[in-house]
Amino acid sequence: MQDAMLKIIPIGGLGEIGLNMMVVEYQGDLLVIDAGLMFPEDYMLGVDLVIPDMEFIRRNKSRVVGVLLTHAHEDHIGALSYLMRDVNVPVYGTPFTLGVVRHKLDEIGLLGQADLREVQPGLRLVVGKFEIDLIRVGHSVVDGIGLAIRTPMGLVVHTGDFKISHAAIDGMTTDVNKFARCGEEGVLALLSDSTNVEKEGYTISDREIGETLKGIISKCRGRVIVALFASSISRIQQIIDIAHQNGRQVVYNGRSIEVTVGIAKSLGYIRIPDGMEIGIDEIGNIPDDQVVLITTGSQGEPMSALARMATGIHKQIKIRYGDMVILSSKFIPGNEKAIGKIINNLYRRGADVIYEKISAIHVSGHAFREELKLMINLTRPRYFIPIHGEYRHLVLHARLAEEMGIPKNRVMLAENGQVIEFDAGGCRISSMIQTGRILVDGKGIGDVGRSLLKERRVLSEDGFVAVTLAFDEETGIVMYGPEVISRGFVFETETGHLVDDAQCVILEAIEDIGPDVPDRIEKIRARIKGDLRKYFNYTIKRRPLILPFVLEI
Repeated sequence: MQDAMLKIIPIGGLGEIGLNMMVVEYQGDLLVIDAGLMFPEDYMLGVDLVIPDMEFIRRNKSRVVGVLLTHAHEDHIGALSYLMRDVNVPVYGTPFTLGVVRHKLDEIGLLGQADLREVQPGLRLVVGKFEIDLIRVGHSVVDGIGLAIRTPMGLVVHTGDFKISHAAIDGMTTDVNKFARCGEEGVLALLSDSTNVEKEGYTISDREIGETLKGIISKCRGRVIVALFASSISRIQQIIDIAHQNGRQVVYNGRSIEVTVGIAKSLGYIRIPDGMEIGIDEIGNIPDDQVVLITTGSQGEPMSALARMATGIHKQIKIRYGDMVILSSKFIPGNEKAIGKIINNLYRRGADVIYEKISAIHVSGHAFREELKLMINLTRPRYFIPIHGEYRHLVLHARLAEEMGIPKNRVMLAENGQVIEFDAGGCRISSMIQTGRILVDGKGIGDVGRSLLKERRVLSEDGFVAVTLAFDEETGIVMYGPEVISRGFVFETETGHLVDDAQCVILEAIEDIGPDVPDRIEKIRARIKGDLRKYFNYTIKRRPLILPFVLEI
């Protein structure tokens, strides 16, 4: 019975934006779909990246037959290098996706051991016991694919990140005919992107955005600076075309932009007339009305090229009156304050700024409600599983499927780690596997936990107080201290009475714990922490981290 069972196991990406990773299991073979990361939330102080807990895959690595990547966004490929350190299997992806992956792996010295296999939309791929049709989908990055996974249990369709638009400027529209043929064949389960289920109607076409950008740029008499996501290859091509029409030359600035443009040019996804590109060092030699600068920093990243321009510390670009800055991307929730700060600074330096709240200069890469309905109608699945989104998105997408006629008992509202099983008796959520989030801080992977984050939060909000004491080992008499030092707690010029009183609190604790008390040093440390915490909370309503250093010499 176990052999005649198909399992879908979400590792990440259900109930959150990012960390997209899924395992499909049949007859012992495991196929991994995507390996994404997410960027740290506000409370994750000092954390660089967040990746899924991949312990289930590591424990079963001998059964993994391959990793299949749907597209080149970080929330789908960013954790691949961490997986490949322990699980070295073939990795399949389209040309641009693998181009980005190659660069990332080369930077960390893993490219030599990687088995990367390039595939094309329209191809039928056999990986282990899985037969997979790769279906082109339109998204905000080129070369995206959805998957039609064939098993003896039935056909599983995974949309990847998609939108349905018939006016894509790069020709990479979602292959609705292929999804419809899947529906005619019979779809056991549809796994569909839920990110924009709250948005009514259809996504705006890229052509409309292009016309808006064309109008803005053609009216500008100074330099045009466009900040966007480095992966927005189609948008970059639009900007290049508009610049050419307006007699402007193009400059790229920002490492990620330069890398992705280089990859896209090598694959023919970006086409630029000879002589249009200039280096950042040449920009001073070109009249302002003949320049378009394409850069990074649309999300307010503090060290991005745009942020450095806004604060006046960019080495080559100084913002001045007449510059037009276009933020051609969506404001990701949580970044609004940082973006607002950059916009204000740009205005202070004389620039005009165009952004999504005042002009339609960005289009989402994720399907709106009418497109999600169309996907359900095209594939006509027996079972529906919403994926990719926060929990409310999954719930709303599940309700949408029910509105489209899929019975409630055939809508599988799953979360990360829940095992969805298909067998001759139907479909059910059967069990749980270990999953979760692993925090990456520098070279440390998983060594930052809740307690450490709590300490960092306390340090960031209340600072710390360090107490140094030294006792004579034989007599138990204080030989040094108590010395009290504070950082991030109160200003040194205001601490005089607090420090004096804190020393008194410490000395009282020492007097209460005499030299003959067992485990005296540990008891003194604990007493100092407790008494100082109460003292500071009582006197100034603050709770700094207390660090007692008590020695015997």
